[in-house]
Amino acid sequence: MNAPRFYLTTAIDYPNSRPHIGTAFEKLGADVQARYRRMQGYDVVFLMGTDENTVKVSKRAAELGMEVQAYCDDMARQFREVWDALGISYDIFIQTSHARHRDCCRKFIQKVYDNGHIYKGPYEGWYCDGCEEFKTDKQHAENDGKCPNHKTPLTRRSEQCYFFRLSAFADRLLDHYRRHPEFVQPDSRRNELISLIENEGLKDINISRYNQSWGIRIPFDEDYTIYVWFDALLTYVTGIGYGDDRATYDHLWPADIQFIGKDITRFHCALWPAMLWAAGEESPRQVFGHGFVYFDGEKMAKTLGNIVEPMDVITKFSAQAFRYYFMRECPFPSDGDFSWKRFFEVYNADLANNLGNLFSRMTRLAAKNHGGVLPGTAGLKPNGIVANVAEIVARVQGHVEACRYHQALQTIWLEVLNPANKYVEEMKPWSLFKTDPAASARVLYELADVLRLVSIVLKPFMPEASNTIYTAFNFAPAWDAVRYEDAMQWPERQDDLRLGEALATEGVKPLFPRID
Repeated sequence: MNAPRFYLTTAIDYPNSRPHIGTAFEKLGADVQARYRRMQGYDVVFLMGTDENTVKVSKRAAELGMEVQAYCDDMARQFREVWDALGISYDIFIQTSHARHRDCCRKFIQKVYDNGHIYKGPYEGWYCDGCEEFKTDKQHAENDGKCPNHKTPLTRRSEQCYFFRLSAFADRLLDHYRRHPEFVQPDSRRNELISLIENEGLKDINISRYNQSWGIRIPFDEDYTIYVWFDALLTYVTGIGYGDDRATYDHLWPADIQFIGKDITRFHCALWPAMLWAAGEESPRQVFGHGFVYFDGEKMAKTLGNIVEPMDVITKFSAQAFRYYFMRECPFPSDGDFSWKRFFEVYNADLANNLGNLFSRMTRLAAKNHGGVLPGTAGLKPNGIVANVAEIVARVQGHVEACRYHQALQTIWLEVLNPANKYVEEMKPWSLFKTDPAASARVLYELADVLRLVSIVLKPFMPEASNTIYTAFNFAPAWDAVRYEDAMQWPERQDDLRLGEALATEGVKPLFPRID
């Protein structure tokens, strides 16, 4: 029987600079969802990439004295290195400068043109080079002539261009939002979009740039290149076969969920579905606009000198600690904050003193007092330190599926790990061993059950740490075959619970060494 498919994407990134922690936040949220869905048995396809057909990229390459394509390829390599270090489990990494995307993109825009949704006309407006888009007169007036995002002066630009008839889709978009409220998430983003369209309407959008050397040529007028946003959005379909592999495309599209930053909701939830409808295609099932990450309460900017890169954290501590902090401390649907002070507090309290300490205590006592084997545990069902395991796991699943990752982790710590640590203090298995070794082994067996449960539900969040915990024992099923639902039930054992050979020979190393 074929597994059900699940296709998800993140926004593709401008490679004019290396990714910072805010960029990584989105990728982590998507990765948690991808890993969770794999544990549910889905055939997951996870797409990411770099957005390269931009003026900013060509300018940066020129500043460095590099050919633009060579620069793009090098930056894509650097991005992938960061994502690999973070354990982002993407399946497809697309570069918009590559031939496959270019050719398929040209087929898409030709289809939209042939369907009568593109026309040529004059355009004059306020342009932001940083955003690579025109701003409205209202935005110009409200921000003293500056870009509301970049705070740089807007320039007046006039040119003949090609327009996409976005205005023609306003009623269909409003109807779609109301019929499918899950399409734009969280709800606040959908409400903002409805208000915008009802109060200001939608204007036809300029989708071309004249006489630029870098970019994808418009097939019906080679003097023009395709506007970067029209081009970039198409990666979600060209990356899975639109234009050259219809069978794969039809199997994977529409996307189940597309993760983006809240600042680009309008492009992804208005322009993007309208583009697809104009080409005779379906819209994605859901677009999730996550919040921003700030540094010490301030927006990160090169001018402020407060850019934090993921590798700044990973190389000093670990990718697992990075993943935990941002999924626990930064609510995915809203804004979050990073500070080194708070990172150290969370790391020591939640990882070193709680999860890490529980794992170290249990395994060291099992190795020291019982030779790594808990006798009499074959076929034994745990009494259960944690009550209502099935209900807790189901609640965690609900949070994960709704992208409330911080609440999922909060539930695991408050309702599973905290009771387990309290149980250790109450039972004192190190003292109990002196008078009743069998009772001490039973306590450790109960703790092993908690560690098994925790390793499974944490697998999407902290895959390496979870793997270390789970494979420290002879648990079943094998780690790669574990499903999320396995956390709800203890598999009947045919042999005594024991530590793995690595722990028996190398000893127990701290899972998360304390930061002093």
